[in-house]
Amino acid sequence: MLVLVQALFVALSLAIALWLRPWRLRNIHALATPLLATLVILPCLWALPALKVTPLQLQWSGACLVLLMLGWPLAVPALCATALAVGVIAGLGWREQLDLVTWLGIVPATLALGVGAAIRRFLGTHPFVYILGRAFFGSVLSLFIAGVLRQWAQGELSSVSPGLSLVGRWLMAWGDAFITGMLCAIFVAYRPWWLATWSDDLYLRR
Repeated sequence: MLVLVQALFVALSLAIALWLRPWRLRNIHALATPLLATLVILPCLWALPALKVTPLQLQWSGACLVLLMLGWPLAVPALCATALAVGVIAGLGWREQLDLVTWLGIVPATLALGVGAAIRRFLGTHPFVYILGRAFFGSVLSLFIAGVLRQWAQGELSSVSPGLSLVGRWLMAWGDAFITGMLCAIFVAYRPWWLATWSDDLYLRR
């Protein structure tokens, strides 16, 4: 039942993303570099835990960073392609790939989209709000909620206590968000065209 729900969720997300026609984004050519970086680097990061079996699979997601760089319509196909690439690299079956793209990819990216919209709505449009609020704290919240949902949906691990697994997911969310916030701060300063969710007219208006 869970596999069917995940498959429907991924299929619906991909259909909506393609319906929005991300290839027609105004700055699609500027996003070629972060898109290629996502397709090259992220599959390797997602595949690392599969090379060594551990009771609690804690993985670096990167979905919030991908969302901020590419925007949701382009991030969803990129995350799906990432999961397919992980299947080739680590020899995972389709169920494991579906699990990855659901819980490491589309769920945190979608949550980050909603959290980011709420942050912009209630805290305004300021570079500090974008970097610290949306890129850092928004990523922490989105990744941790995604981890909690994954743990709730898949059940508890007999070898790991529920409290310990939540602590692990909380710490991984902070580490992931730290990298996301740091890279977004660098991109805002030196490569703002690599961030589809950033706009000079919106965030730097006087």
